[in-house]
Amino acid sequence: MNAPAAVLAVEGVEVRFGGLVALSDLSFAVREGEVASLIGPNGAGKTTAFNVITGFLRPAKGRVRYRENFLTGLPPNQVAEQGVVRTFQKTSVFGGIPVFENVLIGLHRRGRARPWEILLALPLVRREEKRLREEAMGILSFVGLAHRREELGAALPYGEQRLLEVAVAMAAGPSLLLLDEPVSGMNPSETAGFMKIVEKIRGRGITILLVEHDMRMVMGVSDRVVVLNQGRIIAEGSPAEIQRDPEVIRAYLGQGAKRAAC
Repeated sequence: MNAPAAVLAVEGVEVRFGGLVALSDLSFAVREGEVASLIGPNGAGKTTAFNVITGFLRPAKGRVRYRENFLTGLPPNQVAEQGVVRTFQKTSVFGGIPVFENVLIGLHRRGRARPWEILLALPLVRREEKRLREEAMGILSFVGLAHRREELGAALPYGEQRLLEVAVAMAAGPSLLLLDEPVSGMNPSETAGFMKIVEKIRGRGITILLVEHDMRMVMGVSDRVVVLNQGRIIAEGSPAEIQRDPEVIRAYLGQGAKRAAC
């Protein structure tokens, strides 16, 4: 059986900050429907790669293609319109408004009503608002936050704020979701729950690219792992192959390779 087609292609990307080379000839692909992970030491270039893919940073060389469209040079909002949506290392929710409204804001980006129709409060606007509110509740139920809908975003425990950020990203309608250290700061129970959510997201036909330091999670959810060190790819393969790779163990995993396999 043929392997799924690559939907994301990062081709020869180089990023420099002054005299520092953050990424050098970075090339990898993500296939339709898979969970792929970027791992490596702090400063390896993982978040820089995310910033290039999602339009927050323009590379000195190289390009990024998603399906048939080149993303390089597009601003982040236009990248998101292509279906490429991300979360961030630091939680970025609207802390001063309720959880439900956070998700509704994300959904309104996909609303079809025009400004003059909204001003006139036409019936189609009311129907769309009802549909969006129902969809917002569906997304909150999907990530396990329906019971928190009336609470302010800032009032949620940290782990649930991370879930809310994923809910807002899901509201944007991604076909490729980039998760930047989503379980950072979570306890083991929360991390185990998040791993189940990753599988549920994939079950909706959404491709996932993940940056994460929690190796138990990475090895538990990933189909394929790409390892960066000092801005270069040093290995790529299945979780089992990565855990056995001597260069990866030396540069990053160390004795953690054994723990990640447990």
